[in-house]
Amino acid sequence: MSQELFEAARDAMKFAHAPYSKFPVGAAIRADDGKIYTGANIENLSFPQGWCAEPTAIGCMIMAGGKKIVEMAVIAEKLALCPPCGGCRQKIAEFADAKTPIYLCDAVGVQKTMTMEELLPFSFKTEILG
Repeated sequence: MSQELFEAARDAMKFAHAPYSKFPVGAAIRADDGKIYTGANIENLSFPQGWCAEPTAIGCMIMAGGKKIVEMAVIAEKLALCPPCGGCRQKIAEFADAKTPIYLCDAVGVQKTMTMEELLPFSFKTEILG
């Protein structure tokens, strides 16, 4: 399963629009509906006001009807391991649970697997607002 997500994230990275940072990133989500949703980082001239690969994939998932992240892969062309940034960690946590696996990949495949709890141990919990 993680191999399929790695390949989807790697393929998504090819669509990155990163003319300012020169740092393409790809992400792939397997959602609760069983489908894979992908995203790449997209920058604009008012750098760094673009958006990361992870929220791009989340947006695709939500717009297609997926509700929950079951597992996720992230890859960056220029880093051996590229964990999601802080803001993306909270965005992922909104649609994942503490045990959701996040695969950190390099050009060869998955190199490290972390849970959301390991990536963001003190995330905001949506139930506190209810």
